[in-house]
Amino acid sequence: MQGNPLIDLGLPIALFLIMIGIGLSLTSRDFVREAKDPRGALLGSIGQIVLMPALAFLIALALSLPPAIAVGLVIIAACPGGTTSNLIAYLARANVALSIVLTVLASLATIVTLPIAANLALKWQPAASDVPIEVPVLRTIALLIGIVLAPVVIGMVIRARWPERAAALEKAVSLFGGLVLAVLIVGIAASLGDQLWGFLKAAGPATILLNVGGLALGFGMLTLARLPFATALTGGIEMGIKNATLGILIAVNVIGIDEMAVPSGIYGLLMYASAVAVVLYGRKRTPVSTPGSPEPEKVAES
Repeated sequence: MQGNPLIDLGLPIALFLIMIGIGLSLTSRDFVREAKDPRGALLGSIGQIVLMPALAFLIALALSLPPAIAVGLVIIAACPGGTTSNLIAYLARANVALSIVLTVLASLATIVTLPIAANLALKWQPAASDVPIEVPVLRTIALLIGIVLAPVVIGMVIRARWPERAAALEKAVSLFGGLVLAVLIVGIAASLGDQLWGFLKAAGPATILLNVGGLALGFGMLTLARLPFATALTGGIEMGIKNATLGILIAVNVIGIDEMAVPSGIYGLLMYASAVAVVLYGRKRTPVSTPGSPEPEKVAES
Protein backbone atom coordinates (compact mmCIF):
# COMPACT_ATOMS: atom_id res chain seq x y z
CA MET A 1 0.00 0.00 0.00
CA GLN A 2 1.40 3.36 -0.98
CA GLY A 3 1.32 6.27 1.44
CA ASN A 4 -0.77 9.34 0.67
CA PRO A 5 0.89 12.70 1.56
CA LEU A 6 -2.54 14.19 2.21
CA ILE A 7 -3.18 11.52 4.85
CA ASP A 8 0.36 11.28 6.22
CA LEU A 9 1.00 15.02 6.64
CA GLY A 10 -2.32 16.82 6.44
CA LEU A 11 -4.34 14.47 8.63
CA PRO A 12 -2.38 14.94 11.89
CA ILE A 13 -2.61 18.73 11.52
CA ALA A 14 -6.31 18.58 10.73
CA LEU A 15 -7.00 16.23 13.63
CA PHE A 16 -5.03 18.49 16.00
CA LEU A 17 -7.26 21.43 15.03
CA ILE A 18 -10.38 19.29 15.31
CA MET A 19 -9.40 18.08 18.78
CA ILE A 20 -9.02 21.73 19.85
CA GLY A 21 -12.56 22.24 18.58
CA ILE A 22 -13.76 19.19 20.47
CA GLY A 23 -12.15 20.64 23.60
CA LEU A 24 -14.28 23.76 23.06
CA SER A 25 -17.36 21.61 23.71
CA LEU A 26 -16.05 20.16 26.99
CA THR A 27 -15.55 21.22 30.59
CA SER A 28 -13.93 19.47 33.52
CA ARG A 29 -17.43 18.58 34.72
CA ASP A 30 -17.84 16.22 31.75
CA PHE A 31 -14.85 14.14 32.84
CA VAL A 32 -15.88 14.29 36.51
CA ARG A 33 -19.25 12.86 35.46
CA GLU A 34 -17.55 9.92 33.75
CA ALA A 35 -15.39 9.30 36.84
CA LYS A 36 -18.47 9.23 39.07
CA ASP A 37 -20.17 6.67 36.83
CA PRO A 38 -17.37 4.57 35.27
CA ARG A 39 -19.67 1.92 33.78
CA GLY A 40 -19.27 3.31 30.27
CA ALA A 41 -15.48 3.40 30.49
CA LEU A 42 -15.32 -0.08 32.05
CA LEU A 43 -17.66 -1.78 29.58
CA GLY A 44 -16.19 0.06 26.62
CA SER A 45 -12.65 -0.95 27.59
CA ILE A 46 -13.63 -4.60 28.01
CA GLY A 47 -15.30 -4.50 24.61
CA GLN A 48 -12.25 -2.97 22.95
CA ILE A 49 -9.63 -5.15 24.60
CA VAL A 50 -11.38 -8.54 24.81
CA LEU A 51 -14.57 -8.77 22.77
CA MET A 52 -13.43 -7.20 19.48
CA PRO A 53 -10.41 -9.51 19.00
CA ALA A 54 -12.61 -12.48 19.99
CA LEU A 55 -15.16 -11.40 17.37
CA ALA A 56 -12.38 -11.20 14.76
CA PHE A 57 -11.27 -14.76 15.55
CA LEU A 58 -14.86 -15.98 15.12
CA ILE A 59 -15.31 -14.16 11.80
CA ALA A 60 -11.98 -15.43 10.45
CA LEU A 61 -12.91 -18.98 11.44
CA ALA A 62 -16.44 -18.76 10.02
CA LEU A 63 -15.26 -17.34 6.68
CA SER A 64 -12.17 -19.60 6.46
CA LEU A 65 -9.97 -16.61 5.70
CA PRO A 66 -6.42 -17.07 4.35
CA PRO A 67 -3.80 -16.99 7.14
CA ALA A 68 -2.43 -13.49 6.46
CA ILE A 69 -5.92 -11.98 6.10
CA ALA A 70 -7.10 -13.75 9.28
CA VAL A 71 -4.18 -12.40 11.32
CA GLY A 72 -4.66 -8.95 9.80
CA LEU A 73 -8.31 -8.98 10.84
CA VAL A 74 -7.35 -9.75 14.44
CA ILE A 75 -4.79 -6.94 14.36
CA ILE A 76 -7.31 -4.28 13.28
CA ALA A 77 -9.84 -5.62 15.80
CA ALA A 78 -7.29 -5.15 18.59
CA CYS A 79 -6.49 -1.55 17.55
CA PRO A 80 -8.00 1.34 19.55
CA GLY A 81 -10.33 3.95 18.07
CA GLY A 82 -7.94 6.89 17.98
CA THR A 83 -8.81 10.50 17.23
CA THR A 84 -11.12 9.49 14.37
CA SER A 85 -13.54 7.95 16.86
CA ASN A 86 -13.47 11.21 18.85
CA LEU A 87 -14.38 13.11 15.69
CA ILE A 88 -17.26 10.75 14.91
CA ALA A 89 -18.55 10.99 18.49
CA TYR A 90 -18.39 14.77 18.26
CA LEU A 91 -20.24 14.93 14.93
CA ALA A 92 -22.84 12.40 16.13
CA ARG A 93 -23.50 14.43 19.34
CA ALA A 94 -22.52 11.42 21.41
CA ASN A 95 -20.68 11.47 24.76
CA VAL A 96 -17.42 13.10 23.67
CA ALA A 97 -15.82 13.02 27.13
CA LEU A 98 -16.32 9.26 27.33
CA SER A 99 -14.97 8.87 23.80
CA ILE A 100 -11.74 10.62 24.78
CA VAL A 101 -11.45 8.59 28.00
CA LEU A 102 -11.90 5.33 26.08
CA THR A 103 -9.41 6.41 23.41
CA VAL A 104 -6.75 7.11 26.04
CA LEU A 105 -7.43 3.91 28.01
CA ALA A 106 -7.59 1.68 24.93
CA SER A 107 -4.49 3.23 23.35
CA LEU A 108 -2.43 2.69 26.50
CA ALA A 109 -3.76 -0.85 26.95
CA THR A 110 -3.00 -1.58 23.29
CA ILE A 111 0.71 -1.44 24.05
CA VAL A 112 0.22 -4.77 25.86
CA THR A 113 -3.02 -6.23 24.49
CA LEU A 114 -2.46 -5.80 20.74
CA PRO A 115 0.74 -7.89 20.72
CA ILE A 116 -1.01 -10.57 22.80
CA ALA A 117 -3.96 -10.78 20.39
CA ALA A 118 -1.77 -10.67 17.29
CA ASN A 119 0.68 -13.29 18.57
CA LEU A 120 -2.24 -15.57 19.49
CA ALA A 121 -3.49 -15.18 15.91
CA LEU A 122 -0.01 -16.02 14.58
CA LYS A 123 0.09 -19.18 16.71
CA TRP A 124 -3.34 -20.08 15.33
CA GLN A 125 -2.17 -19.33 11.77
CA PRO A 126 1.59 -20.10 11.83
CA ALA A 127 1.78 -19.95 8.05
CA ALA A 128 1.17 -16.20 8.18
CA SER A 129 4.47 -15.26 9.86
CA ASP A 130 6.82 -16.16 12.68
CA VAL A 131 7.68 -12.57 13.66
CA PRO A 132 6.83 -11.59 17.27
CA ILE A 133 4.76 -8.38 17.45
CA GLU A 134 5.42 -5.30 19.54
CA VAL A 135 3.57 -1.98 19.56
CA PRO A 136 5.79 1.15 19.38
CA VAL A 137 5.38 2.41 22.97
CA LEU A 138 6.92 5.88 22.69
CA ARG A 139 5.15 6.64 19.42
CA THR A 140 1.78 5.60 20.83
CA ILE A 141 2.20 7.76 23.94
CA ALA A 142 3.49 10.71 21.89
CA LEU A 143 0.47 10.53 19.58
CA LEU A 144 -1.89 10.41 22.56
CA ILE A 145 -0.36 13.50 24.11
CA GLY A 146 0.20 15.43 20.90
CA ILE A 147 -3.02 14.75 18.97
CA VAL A 148 -5.54 13.93 21.71
CA LEU A 149 -4.77 15.30 25.16
CA ALA A 150 -2.90 18.56 24.44
CA PRO A 151 -5.34 20.03 21.88
CA VAL A 152 -8.37 19.06 23.98
CA VAL A 153 -6.88 20.89 26.97
CA ILE A 154 -6.21 23.94 24.74
CA GLY A 155 -9.85 23.93 23.62
CA MET A 156 -11.13 23.60 27.19
CA VAL A 157 -8.97 26.54 28.30
CA ILE A 158 -10.31 28.68 25.44
CA ARG A 159 -13.87 27.80 26.44
CA ALA A 160 -13.22 28.65 30.09
CA ARG A 161 -11.71 32.07 29.27
CA TRP A 162 -13.65 33.12 26.17
CA PRO A 163 -16.97 31.20 26.15
CA GLU A 164 -18.63 33.33 23.43
CA ARG A 165 -15.70 32.95 21.08
CA ALA A 166 -15.58 29.23 21.83
CA ALA A 167 -19.25 28.83 20.84
CA ALA A 168 -18.60 30.48 17.46
CA LEU A 169 -15.46 28.44 16.82
CA GLU A 170 -17.23 25.21 17.72
CA LYS A 171 -19.67 25.59 14.81
CA ALA A 172 -16.78 26.10 12.40
CA VAL A 173 -15.02 23.01 13.74
CA SER A 174 -18.14 20.91 13.20
CA LEU A 175 -18.19 21.89 9.52
CA PHE A 176 -14.44 21.37 9.23
CA GLY A 177 -14.78 17.93 10.83
CA GLY A 178 -17.34 16.90 8.23
CA LEU A 179 -15.00 18.05 5.47
CA VAL A 180 -12.08 16.11 6.96
CA LEU A 181 -14.28 13.01 7.13
CA ALA A 182 -14.98 13.28 3.39
CA VAL A 183 -11.28 13.85 2.62
CA LEU A 184 -10.35 10.79 4.68
CA ILE A 185 -12.65 8.56 2.62
CA VAL A 186 -11.24 9.84 -0.68
CA GLY A 187 -7.65 9.76 0.60
CA ILE A 188 -7.77 6.17 1.80
CA ALA A 189 -9.44 5.03 -1.43
CA ALA A 190 -6.68 6.79 -3.40
CA SER A 191 -3.95 5.18 -1.29
CA LEU A 192 -5.30 1.73 -2.17
CA GLY A 193 -5.17 2.65 -5.87
CA ASP A 194 -5.92 0.02 -8.51
CA GLN A 195 -5.65 -2.70 -5.85
CA LEU A 196 -8.88 -1.51 -4.21
CA TRP A 197 -11.25 -4.01 -5.82
CA GLY A 198 -8.96 -6.95 -5.19
CA PHE A 199 -8.60 -5.95 -1.54
CA LEU A 200 -12.35 -5.49 -1.21
CA LYS A 201 -12.91 -8.99 -2.51
CA ALA A 202 -10.32 -10.49 -0.15
CA ALA A 203 -11.24 -8.68 3.07
CA GLY A 204 -14.45 -6.72 2.43
CA PRO A 205 -17.02 -9.17 3.87
CA ALA A 206 -14.92 -9.88 6.97
CA THR A 207 -14.26 -6.21 7.73
CA ILE A 208 -17.90 -5.29 7.23
CA LEU A 209 -18.95 -8.00 9.70
CA LEU A 210 -16.33 -6.82 12.20
CA ASN A 211 -17.32 -3.17 11.83
CA VAL A 212 -21.07 -3.70 12.11
CA GLY A 213 -20.56 -6.25 14.87
CA GLY A 214 -18.44 -3.78 16.86
CA LEU A 215 -20.99 -0.99 16.48
CA ALA A 216 -23.85 -3.25 17.55
CA LEU A 217 -21.90 -4.86 20.39
CA GLY A 218 -20.77 -1.56 21.90
CA PHE A 219 -24.17 0.09 21.60
CA GLY A 220 -25.96 -3.00 22.90
CA MET A 221 -23.69 -3.50 25.93
CA LEU A 222 -24.06 0.06 27.17
CA THR A 223 -27.78 0.12 26.42
CA LEU A 224 -28.28 -3.04 28.50
CA ALA A 225 -26.36 -1.31 31.29
CA ARG A 226 -29.13 1.34 31.23
CA LEU A 227 -26.76 4.11 30.23
CA PRO A 228 -28.09 7.14 28.28
CA PHE A 229 -28.41 7.01 24.51
CA ALA A 230 -25.43 9.31 23.85
CA THR A 231 -23.21 7.14 26.07
CA ALA A 232 -24.38 3.91 24.43
CA LEU A 233 -23.80 5.43 21.00
CA THR A 234 -20.25 6.30 22.08
CA GLY A 235 -19.69 2.66 23.06
CA GLY A 236 -20.66 1.59 19.56
CA ILE A 237 -18.45 4.23 17.95
CA GLU A 238 -15.39 3.33 20.02
CA MET A 239 -15.73 -0.37 19.20
CA GLY A 240 -16.64 0.13 15.54
CA ILE A 241 -14.20 2.89 14.55
CA LYS A 242 -10.58 1.73 14.52
CA ASN A 243 -7.12 3.25 14.13
CA ALA A 244 -6.43 1.63 10.76
CA THR A 245 -3.08 3.44 10.47
CA LEU A 246 -1.77 1.54 13.49
CA GLY A 247 -2.96 -1.75 12.00
CA ILE A 248 -1.15 -1.04 8.75
CA LEU A 249 1.98 0.01 10.65
CA ILE A 250 2.08 -3.29 12.56
CA ALA A 251 1.52 -5.39 9.43
CA VAL A 252 3.95 -3.60 7.13
CA ASN A 253 6.65 -2.12 9.39
CA VAL A 254 6.72 -4.65 12.23
CA ILE A 255 5.80 -7.97 10.59
CA GLY A 256 6.78 -7.03 7.04
CA ILE A 257 3.86 -8.69 5.22
CA ASP A 258 1.85 -6.30 3.04
CA GLU A 259 -1.03 -8.76 2.61
CA MET A 260 -1.59 -8.68 6.37
CA ALA A 261 -2.28 -4.92 6.10
CA VAL A 262 -5.20 -5.47 3.71
CA PRO A 263 -7.88 -5.85 6.42
CA SER A 264 -6.71 -2.63 8.12
CA GLY A 265 -6.70 -0.72 4.84
CA ILE A 266 -10.16 -1.92 3.83
CA TYR A 267 -11.53 -1.43 7.35
CA GLY A 268 -10.13 2.11 7.34
CA LEU A 269 -12.14 2.79 4.20
CA LEU A 270 -15.42 0.95 4.82
CA MET A 271 -15.84 2.07 8.44
CA TYR A 272 -16.61 5.58 7.20
CA ALA A 273 -19.78 4.38 5.50
CA SER A 274 -21.15 3.19 8.84
CA ALA A 275 -19.67 6.29 10.52
CA VAL A 276 -21.75 8.57 8.29
CA ALA A 277 -24.86 6.55 9.17
CA VAL A 278 -24.04 6.78 12.89
CA VAL A 279 -23.51 10.55 12.66
CA LEU A 280 -26.85 11.05 10.90
CA TYR A 281 -28.64 8.80 13.40
CA GLY A 282 -27.05 10.49 16.40
CA ARG A 283 -27.87 13.99 15.18
CA LYS A 284 -31.45 12.95 14.46
CA ARG A 285 -31.89 11.51 17.96
CA THR A 286 -30.28 14.50 19.72
CA PRO A 287 -30.93 17.52 17.46
CA VAL A 288 -30.44 20.13 20.20
CA SER A 289 -27.83 18.55 22.49
CA THR A 290 -24.38 20.06 22.82
CA PRO A 291 -21.53 17.58 22.44
CA GLY A 292 -20.03 16.68 25.78
CA SER A 293 -22.94 18.09 27.78
CA PRO A 294 -25.28 15.99 29.95
CA GLU A 295 -27.91 14.17 27.95
CA PRO A 296 -31.47 15.60 28.09
CA GLU A 297 -32.81 12.58 29.95
CA LYS A 298 -30.12 12.93 32.62
CA VAL A 299 -30.87 16.62 33.09
CA ALA A 300 -34.54 15.83 33.51
CA GLU A 301 -33.74 13.27 36.19
CA SER A 302 -31.47 15.58 38.22
